[in-house]
Amino acid sequence: MKKLTALLLAVVMLLGCASALADNIKMDVLTFQFVPSKDADVIITGTKNLPELIKAEMANLGYDIGEVQISVGTSYEATGEAMTAGTIDVGWLPGGTYAIYSQSKEVDVILTATRAGLSNDSENPADWNGIENKTLPTDDQVTFYRSLIYAAPTEKGKALAAKVNAGEALTWDELNDCTWAVGNTSSSAGYIYPTMWLMDHYDGKKISDLSSVVNLGYADAFAQAASEQVDIICCYADGRRDYEKPWNLPTDEQDETGKQGMGREGAIWDELNVIGVTSGIYNDTVAVTTAKPEIYNPEFINALQTALINIINTEEGQAIFSVYSHTGYAIAQDSDYDAARQALTAVK
Repeated sequence: MKKLTALLLAVVMLLGCASALADNIKMDVLTFQFVPSKDADVIITGTKNLPELIKAEMANLGYDIGEVQISVGTSYEATGEAMTAGTIDVGWLPGGTYAIYSQSKEVDVILTATRAGLSNDSENPADWNGIENKTLPTDDQVTFYRSLIYAAPTEKGKALAAKVNAGEALTWDELNDCTWAVGNTSSSAGYIYPTMWLMDHYDGKKISDLSSVVNLGYADAFAQAASEQVDIICCYADGRRDYEKPWNLPTDEQDETGKQGMGREGAIWDELNVIGVTSGIYNDTVAVTTAKPEIYNPEFINALQTALINIINTEEGQAIFSVYSHTGYAIAQDSDYDAARQALTAVK
């Protein structure tokens, strides 16, 4: 009798599970896109296991998803445009990009990334320079980061670094005489906040007022700094950590993440000197399109928030999202990015 009872209970449980799965909402495809703030190959390789994790978590939360597609946009703006058109459901957008594409309410934030704080948060650029000031992660979780303006090891870049490290102020003419590598105009760390730094220090002058500017992704900016083709680059504050190893690898080799070697001999902390420090930038978003009712509704958003928070709180999830230096996710609301919109207004 006991064995029969146990068997019946097992059958009931299996039927219950089958019924629960049958009640799940079916979705054929869910599309995710990352912006190219890192090499596209690095992002795709690092996130290759994410689709199965998302499908498993969402199934537990009431959604059976046939396929999860992961892609990398050709630019920040391309991802924003795709989300406004509804061809991408979920995107990882920097704060500045989100501020642009949320103005017409065509995308909406659901999560803010948290990341490990850095051992250095000084507003004095000289405090960031030299291997003795190497930037290290801390255990503190922060919802902001800074952009840094770096001088490359060119003749002009070295002259700028020498002045900054001696405590001397740089002039507009000295900066204007250099070739700058900057990001897309919607990039918080690559363009918007460096522009605000210039405006604050040089009577409202902007990146658009500089004589020689090229638009490059971060990988290309570091590579051209290493090959001394540009004098100044703009990047997030832990950028040198990401490119520390490839900086010194031979140019025909790659590091374990696929970054190409840059062939330098000196340490990146000594050769790529900080000459400017921006104000804090609110962290990256996870945002959803508002163009599709099956995506933009409270039930789905709540499930996706829970799924991504659950995933990043696992060891495998930590490894996946380390590609963006994300170590956690917090529930977000649109008003968190009001300061980013103010920054965009100032830059315009």
